This record gives sequence, structure tokens and C-alpha cells, in this order.
Amino acid sequence: MYAKQLRFLIPLLSLLSALAVSSLIMVLADRDPLMIFGKMFHATFGSSYGTGQVVFRMTTLLLVGLAAAIPFQVRLFNIGAEGQLLMGAFAAAMTGAMLPATIPSFLAIPLCLFSAMAAGAGWALLAGALKVQFGVNEVIGTIMLNFIAQAITGYLLTYHFALPSTVHTAPIATAATISTFDKVTGWFANAPANLSTLLAIGLALLLWIMLFRSRFGYEMRAAGLQPDAARYGGINAGVQSLTAMGIGGAVAGLGAANIVLGYKHYYEAGMSDGIGFTGIAVALLAGAHPLWIILSALFFGFLEYGGLTVNSWIPKDIFMIIEAMTIILVISFTALGKRFS
Repeated sequence: MYAKQLRFLIPLLSLLSALAVSSLIMVLADRDPLMIFGKMFHATFGSSYGTGQVVFRMTTLLLVGLAAAIPFQVRLFNIGAEGQLLMGAFAAAMTGAMLPATIPSFLAIPLCLFSAMAAGAGWALLAGALKVQFGVNEVIGTIMLNFIAQAITGYLLTYHFALPSTVHTAPIATAATISTFDKVTGWFANAPANLSTLLAIGLALLLWIMLFRSRFGYEMRAAGLQPDAARYGGINAGVQSLTAMGIGGAVAGLGAANIVLGYKHYYEAGMSDGIGFTGIAVALLAGAHPLWIILSALFFGFLEYGGLTVNSWIPKDIFMIIEAMTIILVISFTALGKRFS
């Protein structure tokens, strides 16, 4: 019981400690932390537009966080969500651009989403296969594949698919776009938050059920916790590793639903902006739990947009420090908890 309570306290203690240290840095920079955080809350959750911006950022962070969390269940560190997101976004954009103008939305959107998932899953499975078949460390494999994904998408965009005098592809078919909350419900006026947020939250719930309420999830977690015992019980650890990487990659690719289908409506250079790496921090803060990742992604979305709103008072780098210190403290407190439990 004590260990379980400690596990839930670790993220909170880490977050509070990171905020305290960051507040100290603000004081040393001759800034009032209460004023800074007050302005952040007012500019984000204090306005409909600001909330929409936070929700928009939360959606992609939630998906890439889940992409890191699922392989972690089998003790694999998927550092490749960035590359998987890029491949998924490019695939979704190209699929959407090639669709006929007469196609209905109930076909166009699933086709684009399937393309994104297939591209992301395929890219992640490359790292999984290298790990299972040749023992290549998945951290090295996924990091290298990130660079290769950037090179492939950059080459295809620059030399084959970019519109003249632009750095983006042709726009996707109108039927393939996902509506913003503003158009459907009137929420988040003029903000890019769109209905893919509901998809991301629903997927988090589905993955929680899969992991903790199904035999399939039990076998996956068992293969991660005790590979030898799982193998003795008839569970193929290699298959579970490949499955976890494939699911993680597919979920990362789904980030295209928010960025491409719901916002940009095309693929452009630099559109991921390193968000795949931030997703690792989101997953770690949540202890790789699919439901807690929703709250973790919301917090990081608040820091991402909130930092921009107060950039004239304090550098946005301060909030990057909060993110980094939170994760360092999570890892440190977790290690201490294991040592004294």
C-alpha cells in the first residue's frame, strides 16, 4: 500500500519541486513568480482562445506520450515518436491530397488516419525488428530512425511534393479535414483545437482497458516485468515487443489527425517542432499510465502555450527548465522510492 501511494505522490512532488526551483530562478532574474504564473493562467485557462490553444497542444502531446508509454510496458524506450509522427503526418497529407474531391468525409478521414497509423507503425516496427532479431538497442535504433525520417520527408517534400515557392504539400481534400471545436460547438473561438482531441482521449481510455482489463494487456505487461517467467508461461516476449512498438508507432502517427487533418491541412517542413521528444517527458511524468497521460499532456500543453504568452516578461526557456527538471526529479524520486521501499 505504501509503495502504491508513493508511486502516485512522486509526480506531484516532482512537479512542485520543479515549480519551486523555477520560481527561484525567476526571483534571481528580478521577476515576480506569482505575477508570471498569474498572467499565464489568465492568458490560457482565463480565455476561450487560450484554452483552445492549450487543448490543441495537449492533443498531439497526448498521442506521442501514449506512443512512448505502450512500449515502456515491455521495458522498451521508444525515443522515435518524432520520426513516427513525421512519417504518419506525411502519409496522411499525401493520402488526403490524392483523394478525389467527391469522396465523402466518412471515407476520407478514416483513409487518412489509416495511412498515418500504418506509416507510424511501420517505422516503429523497424526499430522493434532490429531489437528482437539482432539485439540492437531500441534507444539507438529509434533515435537513428528519427534522423532518417527527417531526411526522407525533407527530401520528398523539397524535390517532389512541395508546391512552387512554398515549403508544404498540396492541401488535403476538404472531406478529409477534421472540424475545429469552434465550428461545431462554438467552444475555443478561433483556436486550432479540433475534434481529434476526442479521438486522442478515447484512444487513451481504450489503451488503458487493453493494458489493465484484458488478457492481451496482461501478457504484454508480464513480458515486460518478468521476461523469463513470461516465456516459461508460454508468452512470446519477442512478439509482445514487436506488438508494443507497432502500437506505439501507430499512435504517434495519429498525431497527424490533430496537426494535418485538424489544423494545417497539409504537410510542411518543421511542423512537428520536436514534439515527439516532449512526449517522452509526458509519458514519464504520468508513469506511463494511459489515463494519467491525459493530465500530463494538459500540463505540458499549458507550459508550451503559457510560456509564449509571457515571453515578453520572462524567456520561454524558463518553462523548458520546468519540463526538464520535472522529469529529472521524477526519475530521481522513483529511484529513491525503490531504494527505501
